[in-house]
This record gives sequence, structure tokens and C-alpha cells, in this order.
Amino acid sequence: MIRKYLPKSTEDLISWYEKFISPLSLIAGLLVDNYILLKRVDLLEGNLLLISYLVIAGGGIMLINLIESGRLQYTYTLKIAPFIPVVVQFAFGGLLSGFVTLYSRSAAFAVSWIFIFALAALMVGNERFRKQYVRFSVQIAVYFAVLFSYLIFSLPLVFKQIGPWMFVLSGATSLILITLFLLLLKRIVPEVVRRDRTKVAQTIAVIFLTFNVLYFTNLIPPLPLSLKEGGVYHRVTKVGTEYHLLAEPIPWYKKYLAYNTVYHRSSGESVYVYSAIFAPTGLSTVVVHQWQRYDTASKSWITADTLRFTINGGRDGGYRGYSIKSDIAEGKWRVNVLTQYGQTIGRITFTVADVDIPAPAHEIVY
Repeated sequence: MIRKYLPKSTEDLISWYEKFISPLSLIAGLLVDNYILLKRVDLLEGNLLLISYLVIAGGGIMLINLIESGRLQYTYTLKIAPFIPVVVQFAFGGLLSGFVTLYSRSAAFAVSWIFIFALAALMVGNERFRKQYVRFSVQIAVYFAVLFSYLIFSLPLVFKQIGPWMFVLSGATSLILITLFLLLLKRIVPEVVRRDRTKVAQTIAVIFLTFNVLYFTNLIPPLPLSLKEGGVYHRVTKVGTEYHLLAEPIPWYKKYLAYNTVYHRSSGESVYVYSAIFAPTGLSTVVVHQWQRYDTASKSWITADTLRFTINGGRDGGYRGYSIKSDIAEGKWRVNVLTQYGQTIGRITFTVADVDIPAPAHEIVY
């Protein structure tokens, strides 16, 4: 009875995989990436996993083109040929799943949603793109995109530095590596590379330009930095190695709704904004708290104050710090947590409302 539901041919098996196993593996991959392998961007096992996906995808691309060109005609390889695009698809899916996990943690969604959405769309679309992976230009385009995405945060881990010049180095390295890969392919399948070289060059140029535009318009999250905790409080005090925060009680679900935070300020009270920013071990950099008030007349955000402080990487819960503002006006406020180069690590948004009686508050310890 069960046998009639099982695949009866290679194409049936692949189709069965795409219908049932692939969606489940996508969900499982996201959960594993988020909670186990990619809990921190600097974990060795997580980076080894991403590198192994890059190697598998590159090897799969070579095999596909060796078989398609007729240069590899062993009986065994011909039998497994239909599965090779599935393997490449799986490797690309693993990479994109990992990138969505890592980049979304480092993003202020209101700022970086375009890049996160593009990665998520590629990840979901990847589950239906198997037949496209037999096309050389598609193979190289996706491979270059995932290679560039990985180098954006892996090179800062190696050099313990962040900033525009590290992004430029990542872009240059990705171009060098994809060129070397194409030269290798040119040696083993020269007719394939010659046939599609113009389209491949144009595609790489478009992807490279797009990444640069997104980065320099602050639309790519500043990995490997990420905002672990952030909020507005009535008082922040450092006691030994602990930070004691005086917070208004709110429903548990409003903790994740930054736009719904209301700060009830009594006479003479200052406003404290606390942030905990994760940075990899060995990385030290300057972070900025940019205080902005929403001006209803001009319908724009006006910068009222900035505070800079240095953070040091390595702490799993993030490097803790805070800024204070007194004599703050009623209305909508936000504090942008920025790198020294203006990239948005996170954003804490709240509304200040004056009250006659101090709001009830309880202590939180970090």
C-alpha cells in the first residue's frame, strides 16, 4: 500500500524531495542555524559549515558543466547527474538560510529590510530553482552573491576591523575569487565559459554594483555587530559588573514592539537609553547613540544629541552601555545605535509623556 506513494524514478524522487523534504529541511535549517550553529557570527563551527556549503556548491557547479559538456561520461556520474543540481540547490539554501539568520540579527529592520527581504526571497525561491541551476549564468550569479555575502562579515572577523575599507576589501576579494573560479572552469570546460562569458560578466557587475549601493546607503546590516538588548529606562546604574535598570512594567509581548514603548516622565526626571551590542572577540570599535526627536511641523526626525563610546567584543550578551538625556521634550523620540561610520546597528523608539506622579517601575539586572 505504501509503495504506491514512493518515488518510482529519478525524476519522481527529485520531485518528491522538492515537495516534501525540501520545505521541511528549510524550516529545520532555519531553526538549527538560529539556535545552534549560528548563535554567534564568530563561532568556528558555524563558519566551517558556511565554508563547506561554498565548497559543495562550487564542486557541484564544476560537475554539472563537466557532464553537460560531455567531458565526464562515466556511467556512475551519468546516473547521479540529475541529483547534482539538487545538491547545489541544497548548498545554496544552507548558505542563504544562514545569512538570513545572521543578517536579520544585525539589522534595524526599518533600515535594512530591503537586503533582508532579498535574502529571504532568494532563500524561499531557491527551493523551486533546481532546473535553473543547469544554466551556467545562474550558477555563477548565485555563487558570486553568496560568496560576497559571506566575505562581508568573515573578513572583519579575520582582521578584527570593521568599516567601509573592510567592505571594499570584501568586494575586491570576492571578485578575485570568482575570477579564479572562472579561470579554473575555463580550463576544464572552455566552451561553456566562452559561450556565456559576456552574460556572466554583466551579471557579476550588476550584483557587485548592487551590493555597493546597498552598503553605502546603509541598507546592508553592519555584521559582525548586532544589538542584543536595547530599551528606554528611568535609571541605569552600574554595580560591579552588573547593570541595574529601572523599567516600567509592560506586557511581555510589548518588549518586542519598540514602536509601542511609552516613557512616562515625571518632573525633573532624565531619560536613559541602554544598549548591549555584540561584537566578536578581539574587535574594538566606536559606537554612537544618536538621539532624534520627531518634529511634527516638518514631519522629519531632527538630531538632538549624540554620544560616542568604545565597545570591546567577546561577551556573549553584548558590550553594555547607556546614554542619558535631561530636559527632554514630550513627543516621539528614537535613539539610533550606529557604528562610527553611520551604519545602523539598531534603533530604540519611544514616546515621552509627562505625568504628575512617577510611573511604577521595577529593577532589571543585566
